[in-house]
Amino acid sequence: MATSNDIKNGTVLRIDGQLWTIIEFQHVKPGKGGAFVRTKMKNVLSGKVVDKTFNAGIKVETANVDRRDFQYLYMDGEDFVFMDNDTYDQITVPAATVGDAKDFMLEGMSVMVASNEGTPLYVELPASVVLEITYTEPGLQGDRSTGGTKPATLETGREIQVPLFLEQGTKVKVDTRDGSYLGRVND
Repeated sequence: MATSNDIKNGTVLRIDGQLWTIIEFQHVKPGKGGAFVRTKMKNVLSGKVVDKTFNAGIKVETANVDRRDFQYLYMDGEDFVFMDNDTYDQITVPAATVGDAKDFMLEGMSVMVASNEGTPLYVELPASVVLEITYTEPGLQGDRSTGGTKPATLETGREIQVPLFLEQGTKVKVDTRDGSYLGRVND
């Protein structure tokens, strides 16, 4: 247990049996009345963002979230299997928990898995990853200056927009937050 005065960015609270992580907080001391803490919280499982205000000094239940480095090994049916880089223990994470991260994960990739009391909560990827284009329409010489884009399928199956001059087999850097093209990678 902690008090509302201990709230900081990244703190995970347990409210009504659900886990919420603090995105933003502001301690407010108005001229009249008691102080309070204004927060913006994100539900760890659903991703829903809400605003909540706590009176200063009230007790809040914090949750211990363990974030550790894991290596993505393989897909087992609908689930994903990861190995702890320190202990070599393997865990199975359901597809619903992995979410959109699956669009950017290759076997052998290092990721961060956050868990609470042994239950995986979410998978956190690096800010960007390098993936190969497995299919796209052929590029045309001279298409470099138009600034247009075309769809390209990555080796994970995710489709993104890339510049017209890129061809099949090209390695590209992709932003894992929104799936945007960041640049070509030369081997």
